[in-house]
Amino acid sequence: MTASPEAVAHMEARRRLALATALATHRMWRQVDRDNLYTSWMGLVGNVLALVVASQMRAAEMTSPWLNKLLGPANEDRPDANRIVPAAFTGVDGAGRPLADVLRAPIWTALRLVTEGRPIVQAMLAGQSLLDAIVQTAVADVGRAADSVGMTARPAVTGYIRVVEAGACSRCIILAGNEYQTDKAFLRHPRCKCGMEPVTRDHTPDVPSPKQIVADMSEEQKRKTFGEAGAKALAEGADLGQLVNARRGMQSATVYGRKLQITTEGVTRRGFAGIRLRDFQKVQGQRYRVSRKPRLMPEEIFRIADDREHAVRLLHQYGFIA
Repeated sequence: MTASPEAVAHMEARRRLALATALATHRMWRQVDRDNLYTSWMGLVGNVLALVVASQMRAAEMTSPWLNKLLGPANEDRPDANRIVPAAFTGVDGAGRPLADVLRAPIWTALRLVTEGRPIVQAMLAGQSLLDAIVQTAVADVGRAADSVGMTARPAVTGYIRVVEAGACSRCIILAGNEYQTDKAFLRHPRCKCGMEPVTRDHTPDVPSPKQIVADMSEEQKRKTFGEAGAKALAEGADLGQLVNARRGMQSATVYGRKLQITTEGVTRRGFAGIRLRDFQKVQGQRYRVSRKPRLMPEEIFRIADDREHAVRLLHQYGFIA
């Protein structure tokens, strides 16, 4: 069998959600006063943050219905066992950085270019491009993180297979069809839209291999994906794996060049993770006391867990499943 229609539809729905969110933030970006860049963006960024967080919430909420439709209920006798907590995934980017901070980057980019003497139109386009990357990646990363957690919480799922979206980059194509254990974080890059499909004893998708994907591409698509020289090398029999160094720049929990393993979101006395982590302290500028213990991101949990049982315990501990 190939990737299931449910898996493809799930991946496509998340892609549309990320794109729609980015387009909505574009409209907000166009409201920035070009004579007062920083102040006007700071007046808008709260609404942008609320929009992105709402989309992240929706992306995480998609996981359980998708898995239930694909595989059936995980625990029919205990339907709430290991239930995903969608809110636990929101408010941060894929590296665990608070979105409120990350969303300042586009205006700093625009300001830097303006101070360098670049035209304001060019500066604003550069800022919008970065905003687009931040928003689409933040929504997609939350969806994939929720999928990973949902599959890890199901004992019947032994692993997942990478499903590559249409028009994927060369780095993703080379990973198409690879099977990973559930405790392995999903390899992705900014704006990556690829997804995954669970593997169980009764459900083993047979998705196209990298060679099959390349064979089905037109010459124009090959040139666009691999470049003129790469397309020519493939035509001359070059090895696809040697042509594309798929691992370069694709590391779990690495986004925009920084690898971070923890997040400070949700660690207050009222936060979903803080209630479990405890060990609170008062921090200047914080309304509520926060936990002294660092909160691990799902990708880091999968990296350090000894096995699935250990991963599930940590996912409970850090507030990603209830």
